[in-house]
Amino acid sequence: MWIDIVLLIVGFVILIKGADIFVDGASSFAQNFHLSKMLIGLTIVSFGTSAPEFAVSIQSLMSGKGDILLGNVIGSNILNILLILGISSFVHTLSVKNNTVKKELPITVLMTTLFIVLISDRVFDTSTKNTFTRTDGIVLLLFFLVFVYYLVTMMRNKTEEIAEKKWSISKSILYTLFGIGCIVLGSNLVVEHASSIAEYLHVSERLISLTIVALGTSLPELVTSVVATKKGEYDIAIGNVVGSNIFNIGIVIGLPVVLFGGIHNFTIGNLDLIMLFLSILLLLICSWNDQKITKKEGSIMLLLFILYYSYIIIH
Repeated sequence: MWIDIVLLIVGFVILIKGADIFVDGASSFAQNFHLSKMLIGLTIVSFGTSAPEFAVSIQSLMSGKGDILLGNVIGSNILNILLILGISSFVHTLSVKNNTVKKELPITVLMTTLFIVLISDRVFDTSTKNTFTRTDGIVLLLFFLVFVYYLVTMMRNKTEEIAEKKWSISKSILYTLFGIGCIVLGSNLVVEHASSIAEYLHVSERLISLTIVALGTSLPELVTSVVATKKGEYDIAIGNVVGSNIFNIGIVIGLPVVLFGGIHNFTIGNLDLIMLFLSILLLLICSWNDQKITKKEGSIMLLLFILYYSYIIIH
């Protein structure tokens, strides 16, 4: 098992470093085409930090491990809010833009609710099992496209300082491709050895995916948000989490299911889905009140995070 643990850690290191290189390369590529810093932040930064989740999900579904795919996304989305924003609020009170409170956060709540409804078949028919079909995946993809359209429309109505290019187009492409390669390699190591550890310890893949895999793939978001908060870039810290959560549901779950088929056997429970909904609802309530996330509100997030994970680990 120790070899599996070492290779799991190696996989996470490759995965996170690959995501970092990918974000740098993709950002430089976008800058070469004179895209604004805000557009780069809302799309490439948030989507790029979700690249590990996406790679792990593709590998999981191809390996027939639906629990790892769902647990990875649900766990990551919970971690993004309760842990990452909770920690960030201790670095400094987070100011939330009015546009984020009134538009982007409600979109996230709606998309999260849609996902929960699509996956909770037993709530509507107790004689059936919970499944997530290709049709469900298409619905999430279409909803995600609406969000992308919203971003594009918003950026067209704003003028922003254009970011200076970091590298040439050829170097940007090279870094982007190398980052993708690292992400694929790292995700293979993570899925394979997380499953091996679960089998050795006789625990479910749901537990491993909600804890180890979710935490590992959320490290890029954690680092990005904390660093952004230290630099006073609170909109990036919030936007990174909001964008990543939307991307996780729309693309990280939706796209693999559309490409490779539905998930019919999984052990994700009602508690996990309830926590997923409560976390985004808590973020909306905290932000709506005074457009700030204070240390007190961050403490509530961290306490909820500790209680939830203590429960699932003990049980």
